Amino acid sequence: MASRAGTVAQPQDLVDITALLDAYYDISPDLGDPGQRVVFGTSGHRGSSLKASFNEKHIIAITQAIVEYRAGQGITGPLFLAKDTHALSEPAQNSALEVLAANGVNVLIDARHGYTPTPALSHAILTHNNNRAAGAPEADGIVVTPSHNPPGDGGFKYNPPHGGPADSDATGWIANRANELLENDLRGVKRVPVADALAADSTGKFDFLSSYVDDLPSVLNLDAIREAGVRIGADPMGGASVDYWGEIGERHHLDLTVVNPTVDPQWAFMTLDWDEKIRMDCSSPAAMASLIKRMSDGGSSAAFDVATGNDADADRHGIVTPLVDGVGGLMNPNHYLAVAIDYLYRNRSGWNPNSVVGKTLVSSSIIDRVAASLGRKLVEVPVGFKWFVPGLLSGEGAFGGEESAGASFNKLDGSVWTTDKDGILLALLASEITAVTGKSPSQLYKGLTDQFGAPVYARIDAAATREQKAALGKLSPSDVTATELAGETITAKLTEAPGNGAPIGGLKVVTENAWFAARPSGTEDVYKIYAESFKGEEHLKQVQAEAKALVDSVIS
Repeated sequence: MASRAGTVAQPQDLVDITALLDAYYDISPDLGDPGQRVVFGTSGHRGSSLKASFNEKHIIAITQAIVEYRAGQGITGPLFLAKDTHALSEPAQNSALEVLAANGVNVLIDARHGYTPTPALSHAILTHNNNRAAGAPEADGIVVTPSHNPPGDGGFKYNPPHGGPADSDATGWIANRANELLENDLRGVKRVPVADALAADSTGKFDFLSSYVDDLPSVLNLDAIREAGVRIGADPMGGASVDYWGEIGERHHLDLTVVNPTVDPQWAFMTLDWDEKIRMDCSSPAAMASLIKRMSDGGSSAAFDVATGNDADADRHGIVTPLVDGVGGLMNPNHYLAVAIDYLYRNRSGWNPNSVVGKTLVSSSIIDRVAASLGRKLVEVPVGFKWFVPGLLSGEGAFGGEESAGASFNKLDGSVWTTDKDGILLALLASEITAVTGKSPSQLYKGLTDQFGAPVYARIDAAATREQKAALGKLSPSDVTATELAGETITAKLTEAPGNGAPIGGLKVVTENAWFAARPSGTEDVYKIYAESFKGEEHLKQVQAEAKALVDSVIS
């Protein structure tokens, strides 16, 4: 049968919201099943109530664990609590509030009773902590979101006072304590009814939207966008940025159209992703098919000069540009990161002149070449945005980006904006780039490939048992005896990130014109092979085939 990827979802594709919400309250996890325990990945605990992996007991236990963790860390300021548009997000936020209020935590929820993007939560934490009086307590936050995951999923993420994702020490402690509470049938958990929690003196309101939107001129050249008359089409994709985009256009007098303001917990308006699932992945051509179609006319005949998409919590960005001389359409995230870096480091005179360029080790090597041309040091870190937090806070790493369409950068004066991924910011940057350069980001990327070569990049999955995945995560460079990859001499074998020495949980092998990285999946019996070549598609396929053979020989 022909794939339905890129076509509008049908009734059989939609999650049963009533069943999903009933399961949240009715199902108790079986802790003997590893898939039903609390596990924090790079972006918090995720799961589905229908699979007994994201249920009321999970959230109550995690929240109590966070209360105890922040107390142990001496964090006594307000806790900002936010949610996205997934159906499980509101009940999970209510469950969290019940526990936080019972423990006397000062909680700030959205003043508009609306949805809050992850970057707006990060911005709120940082703004509070940077503006507090000397010695006053610091704030932290929780955002309830599974990001771009399907409608049946839920997610729960803790951001400590630095505003970004919690590190593994924090999440490991929280997960262990939450599972301990679950094993003890929630003994030790404090909780009050949600009505009492909302009425508690410790529960307050915060205008996340105004705090974020009104501060945008400190990080972007909105004057240039406005004066150039850039026509912007912004698709919230049914996510938390829905009200933000309209306010951005109105408050800053931009020619901005909210392409689709619909919020639907089933996401019935979405086009199906590559695997025929509903997934709000703004870097996926299939998920972004509707917006791409609106931009399919060439040049000035396109609906907008720049069109953008965001996932459900707006921490990711998708950039669509008009087709001009065969150049345009949905940009590969790696391509846009290269353009953004080249533009920003040439146009941010207020940044630290010695600030480095941050990227994850599975991002494109064209970024390495761009950084070298800028005279900037490249810092390559493991997968996970938490690694960029120190640099963004200090200004020593004014930009951090990862291949999965997540990035953030500092304000015009070099101070911190967010320490979590900001899809709204990167989407608006595409309009600033267009306004200032007179060219689309796609055209600018073509210029970079003319200068540095045109890489081809792909990610594939390979089957692996749990034991093989564990072996891959524990490799050392000496385990790899090969000296060549796809006809080129291997120049580096990495199991630690060169930027900070942190374990990458896998292997990266580099040659002059290609590389691959292999990492075990945290949720499936596969490992992921990221690969890139500057020598074309055929060479990339050779790299992928040899990478799989090499990894299999080492972990078998």
